[in-house]
Amino acid sequence: MPAETTTPPPVPESAAPAEAVEPLIRGVRVLRELTDAGGTLSLSGLERATGLARSTVDRVTSTLARMGYVRLDGRDAVATPHLMELGNAYLAALRLPALLSGRADALADELDESVSLAVADRDGIRFIHQATRRRAMSLSFRIGDLLPAERTAPGPLFASEWTDDDWRVWRARRAADPENRGFPAVPPRQLPLREGDFEATAARAGRDGWALDDQLIEPGLVAVSVPVREPRTGRIACVANVVSHTSRHTATDLRDTLLPRLRATVAEMERALATAPEPDPGPPPTGSAAWIGASKIALGRDFVESLARGLTVLTAFGEGRAALTLTDVARATGLARATARRALITHEHLGLVRQQPDSRTFALTPRVLSLGFPPLSRTTLPRIAAPHLADLSARVGESTALAILVPSGPDSAPEIQYTARAVSPRIMGVDIRVGTRLPAAATSLGRVLLPDAPDHALLDEDWEDGLRTIAVPLHDRAGRVVAAVNVALHAAGRTAQECVEELLPELRLTATRIEDELHAAGHFTKVPLF
Repeated sequence: MPAETTTPPPVPESAAPAEAVEPLIRGVRVLRELTDAGGTLSLSGLERATGLARSTVDRVTSTLARMGYVRLDGRDAVATPHLMELGNAYLAALRLPALLSGRADALADELDESVSLAVADRDGIRFIHQATRRRAMSLSFRIGDLLPAERTAPGPLFASEWTDDDWRVWRARRAADPENRGFPAVPPRQLPLREGDFEATAARAGRDGWALDDQLIEPGLVAVSVPVREPRTGRIACVANVVSHTSRHTATDLRDTLLPRLRATVAEMERALATAPEPDPGPPPTGSAAWIGASKIALGRDFVESLARGLTVLTAFGEGRAALTLTDVARATGLARATARRALITHEHLGLVRQQPDSRTFALTPRVLSLGFPPLSRTTLPRIAAPHLADLSARVGESTALAILVPSGPDSAPEIQYTARAVSPRIMGVDIRVGTRLPAAATSLGRVLLPDAPDHALLDEDWEDGLRTIAVPLHDRAGRVVAAVNVALHAAGRTAQECVEELLPELRLTATRIEDELHAAGHFTKVPLF
């Protein structure tokens, strides 16, 4: 069982409006605590962290499990990649990752340093893209992580545009949490911030058009940032940030050697924003209200209908649907206007939605990324597949595995590598260890991974006497085959025909479930295959 985590009490929020949906507030509280715990927390741990009654935690997690947002694994609640759909809605509506991430990735490759994009989130900054380097000492920040503005390079740039009210919010937060213990992504502040220092840094960043972080978060970590401005208004849309370690660059080095290249990339980003065509609105989710009603009938009091409706409202937003009226939200979700209105009021209170100034439209805020995105943004395909392989093995009573095609030399035959498995409890079972490499052509997994492969392969004692295997491919969001899953069994257990009739449908169902989670996780992150 994972270790329990504790977080300090948050800065007090204003009282909820009379029309706010309390079950939705409680559900969001559970999701935030689960996120801060790294995506896995026992039900008793959620009870302690949220202060909610155990019966309430059970009903909330049961509802989230029905929605596919968590998996109940014994006594633990585990966030699933489907929960990233909420953050994906925000990132798609924002459009900045889609338009700018390619240039950030190219700069990271050119400089061999980590490059990130960040947006303002009230008195903090939140990452919306990360291009990290794989080193023994590498950047551990994730998409969705929230950092205090005063301890980052992007922070002073955003603060240069703050209003008096923004500064009051920042000072109130500092007074309530001087050590930044409300920011789980950073270590607690060791030395107090001197009065007026950050205000002076923000003013200087506004004049210079760039800012530096010289080990503000922790010793050795340095960064330089440049704002990317919105072409129509000239205000900061996001900040591009290059991060390094003092073993590679001093803060002065960053300014003198990397800042010019960062500025050139930001200029390219701003041109991309200026010339981007208007997005074509994709289809909003459909049938949500009917599905919620059916789930309530199926689960009864264990399904919190108002929580499910409230979270569904967040998925109404997306690319081409960045600003929606109440009518738009109700139409997209199939909810009654009164229900959608109360959900929007609640989300606005929680800081997940804001009403646009001088407008009747609503938009998602970066805070939506606090609902599961940071821990899930670092998931891998084997981690996604593991529970589904275990479920498949339990259903069919045979061993299952996940494999990928691995690079081979010009004179070598292609090979596969096993990356996850679930072993059958049978006395006579197939037991191939994770990490094992085998010739691709000799296995059913390999045959569906090779070019021009069929949509499934059955090997009937071709590789080893008595061994029968059947496999299907897994596809990424672009439709490319990236991995394969199989069922392996002793030939005495089922005939080849029975494998096709009985195992293939179950195998395809498992592949679809893995692909659905892979597509959700891979919308705005790169999911490692091993």
